[in-house]
Amino acid sequence: MKVYLVGGAVRDPLLGAEPGDRDFVVVGATPQQMLDAGYKPVGRDFPVFLHPRTGEEYALARTERKSGRGYRGFVVDADPSVTLEQDLERRDFTINAIAREVCEDGSLGDLVDPLHGVDDLNARVLRHVGPAFVEDPLRVLRAARFMARLAPLGFTVAPETMALMRQMAESGELADLTPERVWQELRRSVASAKPSAFLRTLHDAGALGAILPEVEALYGVPQRAEYHPEVDTGVHVEMVCDMAATLAPGDDVIGFAALTHDLGKALTPDDVLPKHIGHEHAGLAPLRALCDRLKVPTAHRQLATMVCREHLNVHRFADLRATTVHDLLQRCDGFRQPARIEQLVIACEADKRGRLGLENEPYPPREGLLMALEAARAVRADAVARDGLEGPALGEALRRARIDAIAEATGKKR
Repeated sequence: MKVYLVGGAVRDPLLGAEPGDRDFVVVGATPQQMLDAGYKPVGRDFPVFLHPRTGEEYALARTERKSGRGYRGFVVDADPSVTLEQDLERRDFTINAIAREVCEDGSLGDLVDPLHGVDDLNARVLRHVGPAFVEDPLRVLRAARFMARLAPLGFTVAPETMALMRQMAESGELADLTPERVWQELRRSVASAKPSAFLRTLHDAGALGAILPEVEALYGVPQRAEYHPEVDTGVHVEMVCDMAATLAPGDDVIGFAALTHDLGKALTPDDVLPKHIGHEHAGLAPLRALCDRLKVPTAHRQLATMVCREHLNVHRFADLRATTVHDLLQRCDGFRQPARIEQLVIACEADKRGRLGLENEPYPPREGLLMALEAARAVRADAVARDGLEGPALGEALRRARIDAIAEATGKKR
């Protein structure tokens, strides 16, 4: 029995990054041998075990072949005769098919790299392992998600891999992916360093329309150049997603709101272009459709709805009266959930700065809206209650007091 470290724990240090969770492959062992050694079984579709002390995952080496049954439609063979090379050959990309032997004393031995993943790491190329790549349509999304992480390091998709991805998109199989699997890849991508690479990779592969038709529809839609020097709405959304990743690294809730804030622009009539009058309200229907289809979690859905509906109001903060600011905060439930307003203004700042040549512009509405929120939340209901006020009368008195506090803090007219 031999044990090998595999996956990101091998790949990431070679890229100069900190390794994440460690995964191991065990060659030459049976499930019973793992149980006898104290490992705890956790795999339902193929043999995976937890180490008795560290809790790390150890999977038996396996091969997979396409079928209509089993794990992701695959039949799995985890026989002790399966070699490490066979196990690596079933993986998606060469850079994920590198292993390192674990010695008996726990130290790491030499690299095992039969598919030349190290060469592709050095060349900054994302390349599929072999023809079996086409058997799992999720790998198209995984390629795009890896690009969202690796594009800042200079990675590109190998031409032959992109050709296979286009073939898979044309086959229509992406439509068969479950909402849960699509959402997990999307969520991780918008939280990556360069979400635009996820969108661009799928767009170039002809796959974005099958996954996010509401976003694909934005490419080629013009905007007014004086406000959007990048002109193309799809390009603008890419830039907004990247700016959100800069302002709120790793935050997939803000990242999803950035992705979906302008969906209404795809619905603008041709005779109105390049203006987009009322696009913030027009975008709510396609946003609901997207969230329903992918079973988007409530927190993501709620923030995305607020950003879609309110982003122009936030941009115009300097021109709003104190009453209008109060009502915006109330619509967004900011008095009870102030963290939402922080998320809202970050996403709106990403929208404003996600434009060609405006990346370094200041965004005063962020400070202004948060100042207004702080002033309004400092007003207590018990401080405005007088002469037996209760019910709607007390609510109106509290509203007026909060508006006064916003006006005083920001210098705005009531």
